[in-house]
Amino acid sequence: MTEQKQIRDAFEDLLNSLRKDVAKEDIQRIKEAFEFADEAHKGVRRRSGEPYIMHPLAVAKIATKEIGLGSTSVISALLHDVVEDTDYTVEDISGLFGPKVASIVDGLTKISGVMGSETSQQAESFRKMILTLADDVRVILIKIADRLHNMRTLASMPEHKQVKIASETLYIYAPLAHRMGLHAIKTELEDLSMKYEHPEEYQVIAKKIETYKNQFSALFEEFIKPIRQRLADNTYEYTITARTKSVYSVWLKMQRRNISFDEIYDLLAVRIVFKPKEGVPEKWQCWNIYSLITDIYSPKPERIRDWVSVPKANGYEALHLTVMGPEGQWFEVQIRSERMDEVAEKGLAAHWKYKGEGECSELDKWLAGIKEILDQPDATALEFLDEFKLNLFTKEIRVFTPKGYMRTLPKGATALDFAYDIHTEIGNTCIGAKVNHKLVPMSHKLGSGDQVEILTSDKQKPQKEWLDFVVTAKARTHINATFKKEKKELMRNGINEYEKVVKKLRLPLTSETLNKALLHYGLNNRDDLYVEIGKQMIASEDLEKILKRRPENKFIKYWNLQFLWNGKDSEGKKKRVQEQSIDLNSDFMIAPCCNPIPGDDVVGMNIAGTKVTVHKRSCPEAIRLMASFGDKIVPIKWVSHKLMSFLAVIKITGIDASGIVSEVTGLIAKEEKVNMRMIHVEVHDGIFEGMIHLYVHNTEDLGRIVSQIAAVKGIETVVRVEADEK
Repeated sequence: MTEQKQIRDAFEDLLNSLRKDVAKEDIQRIKEAFEFADEAHKGVRRRSGEPYIMHPLAVAKIATKEIGLGSTSVISALLHDVVEDTDYTVEDISGLFGPKVASIVDGLTKISGVMGSETSQQAESFRKMILTLADDVRVILIKIADRLHNMRTLASMPEHKQVKIASETLYIYAPLAHRMGLHAIKTELEDLSMKYEHPEEYQVIAKKIETYKNQFSALFEEFIKPIRQRLADNTYEYTITARTKSVYSVWLKMQRRNISFDEIYDLLAVRIVFKPKEGVPEKWQCWNIYSLITDIYSPKPERIRDWVSVPKANGYEALHLTVMGPEGQWFEVQIRSERMDEVAEKGLAAHWKYKGEGECSELDKWLAGIKEILDQPDATALEFLDEFKLNLFTKEIRVFTPKGYMRTLPKGATALDFAYDIHTEIGNTCIGAKVNHKLVPMSHKLGSGDQVEILTSDKQKPQKEWLDFVVTAKARTHINATFKKEKKELMRNGINEYEKVVKKLRLPLTSETLNKALLHYGLNNRDDLYVEIGKQMIASEDLEKILKRRPENKFIKYWNLQFLWNGKDSEGKKKRVQEQSIDLNSDFMIAPCCNPIPGDDVVGMNIAGTKVTVHKRSCPEAIRLMASFGDKIVPIKWVSHKLMSFLAVIKITGIDASGIVSEVTGLIAKEEKVNMRMIHVEVHDGIFEGMIHLYVHNTEDLGRIVSQIAAVKGIETVVRVEADEK
């Protein structure tokens, strides 16, 4: 097939994907936009070798077929790279295709480097993207389509770029797709990200899910047979499909709950999509089908999710229930109308189709909240990114004002979050609340349906402790803004005091000296250390003792890491793959947030420009940093290591029995390659919980001792924990 035929076929495929309501004159404009983009990108190729125009064609097809956008968005998607990659200007686009298309293309051009440029200013660019989003939501929907196609074709990129793009996709784009109601795209972005970030785990779980589907196909048929009969008896037109959980959602559940694949009981979901009967409300029909199913199978009451009475903020509507199947197997059943199903899969675009653009009130509220955060003059770009992320991926509750107005808040929100949601000044002066007419503290967690009245006092001012229990980005942003000035002053005093101590001891003002203090006090960054010194929580005499002390772990000297760059992908860095002996004291440092040890899957981050910090790839802090500072990633892996010990922490729980602790410590004592630094055990109501700090050489040593401890009678769980869980 010639390239020109390949391009023409892709364009015909795009035309066949258009919504049925696209007018003939709009189809003509789409053809003109294609011809214009094809000519503009002529001779340019993607890394995969295919003509560049295939990318805008694919993005336009995703925009219309998978998101359900109209002709203006299709034209904008076809032209989205023209201004950035060619000599054409936004004014040229405006003259040829009108101001609305030009505005969207301009928005896409401004944010084209958002999470994909080789610059440390990605977070700042992201702020600009969100400002553009507030003007026209189609900008972000097309940007998500663009990212989805890039993820689908990521195999042609070098490994270190794959990791960077996958990290930022998981950190920002998947949550954005979720917030826009694009469930199918969100799921695919998560799975594709995991495929490149954790390839081995991805393959293992994907195979297990496939095996599970094959094993339970007969059980599924048995389960739905009586349901089909009941639906037919009640004259419903419907489709029933079986959906397994995505690879990423299974992996995430295994990680968060520390459980095996076999312990996940809700792997299979049954989806019923019905054609509504005329003249009967869809909500009533959902509950009628619910009633028909629960006449056959027993429901699990605490697993009923009613999103038909009050839809999610992203427009999602459905009725979920979990019932006990014929062979003692739990099945999740999702009940949706055809309209609800389209909104669930295509999000806001489908919502507009049914409701009209002016009625996306929840989205408007969300955007208004984001703009308010952006208006904070002191907020740094990276802080904004974190607060924005906080607002993306949350489950919701509905609460009411004293006059009965409904407000949507994230699950876990407190009375203080509600106060800030009403007005900043009400939050700043909040002293408590009345929830359902009962007096509660401002830290009280709200539940769906609560009626909340905020109590205020002119003498009240924001307190640092409030940050421990607020969950909304708006509340955190306004509380933090109050303390910015105070923190700057404390930092200034702390820096002066720290430098005075270092000079007194005649030590160099280097990151090695600083890292010694950070590790001792369990702090993650220098700012926190300076603040603690400024607040006089760390005395100068104590700091002197710490900095004088020799490193606690005498064995850590150096290890070998292999850089994964090659000459093509990083000009001027390395001409070939090369193995280097890295001296810990001058080149690398172990990240205190996740404490990687030899054998862990690791990645390096060189943000400060001096030492490379080594994180576990699954470390949340590493994912956050990779998403924001993509060009600072140093792809590395363990090659060999010499006579060294690394700190690892394990958590044990079990039934309290005499001699159990001495049995555990005895096992550790017998292990030649493992040394115990500290053990702390607490007992409550016959259940004990302990933390053991060990020095090990690698993950093999750790795995061996964990297996031995797990075999001790009375021990329930043994897991390795990260620094922030200790």
